[in-house]
Amino acid sequence: MEIADYIVATDAELVTLSAKGDHQAFEYLFARYKESILRLFEHRLGSRDSADDLLQETFIKVYIHLSDYSPRYTFGQWVYTIARNTLIDHVRRRVDDVSIDEGFRSPASSTPTPEESVIIGQTRAHFEASLEALSDDYRRIVEMRFLDEYSYEEIAEKLGCPINTVKTRIRRAKAAVCKMILEQE
Repeated sequence: MEIADYIVATDAELVTLSAKGDHQAFEYLFARYKESILRLFEHRLGSRDSADDLLQETFIKVYIHLSDYSPRYTFGQWVYTIARNTLIDHVRRRVDDVSIDEGFRSPASSTPTPEESVIIGQTRAHFEASLEALSDDYRRIVEMRFLDEYSYEEIAEKLGCPINTVKTRIRRAKAAVCKMILEQE
């Protein structure tokens, strides 16, 4: 059979040839479905390596069970069913691989450790000291933006100045606070 004949052959024709031992016909079947099945696996698993492994496993099953294929279904439906079942088996194996201890592990605590509490306290103290050292204009604008969580537009409206002035003052105030914190360390 010529290469052009394989290219234009239907799935049913390629299945018949493959079942009779024509390896090139099976390669064309593989080429027709590999990308879509690979995308399916990658989408479900998020891993290219696992998707490649499952693709290979799927087509090994297809090859082994080619004689079981029934033309009642399209070849694509049959391959996707095998792929789906292979994925389900893989997910089940992955769940079974989790140890009992991992399955019952308590979630990580959201409260800070004692060391983290100390660091947070020191950082807050540095920030508050730096904030107190700022000029009244800068301190007020930093408090409005970061403590009261006003938007730039709200600050500009409350202070009666253009929004670009607000942005510039905030940038300068942040730079001044950072500089003071670094000097304290």
